[in-house]
Amino acid sequence: MKKWLIPVIILAVIAFGLYKWGVGFNNTAVKLNENVSEAWGNVQTSYQRRNDLIGNLVNTVKGAADFERTTLNEVIEARAKATSTTIDPSNITPEQLKQFNEVQGGLSSSLSKLLVSVERYPELKANQNFLKLQDELTSTENTIQTARVRYNEAIKPYNNHIKTFPNSLLAGLLHFESKPYFDAEAGAERPVDVDFDFNNK
Repeated sequence: MKKWLIPVIILAVIAFGLYKWGVGFNNTAVKLNENVSEAWGNVQTSYQRRNDLIGNLVNTVKGAADFERTTLNEVIEARAKATSTTIDPSNITPEQLKQFNEVQGGLSSSLSKLLVSVERYPELKANQNFLKLQDELTSTENTIQTARVRYNEAIKPYNNHIKTFPNSLLAGLLHFESKPYFDAEAGAERPVDVDFDFNNK
């Protein structure tokens, strides 16, 4: 064998190895990223279900003649904010996720106040449609929590894949960026503060 062939063969083997590594990294990153997008879709579907239920709940509560209008308006406004905040799952930033979390947290807080205030209205507490919506909301909140956990679980292998060396060398070149995790909503560690003036009835 000619001596000049040895370096050519070595270079060809190295080039082929690098090519295989690059293809393997890219394909795995794409698959993991698709898992993240699917998990995010499930999060959005769960929140959409909650928004739909809240719309029905608000319409049911409006029937109570002397129901607290301020509380009802807070829920309506918070729901409008929540439905107007959208995120592109392929390009989620920590800032976008924080904003999404804040508006959803604001809606959760308003909704909690609404449900607590219902205790003052026997006709609502006995309304079968309201009770059914309340049960469905509870179930949906559990679904949201599960979807958020699964989203975080989908992000972990993706972030690990693109952050570990030597994959991190390719991640930047191929525009794969780490994705933020869902944190607890702001104020989630505190109970909802409900303060109605019952003397103004």
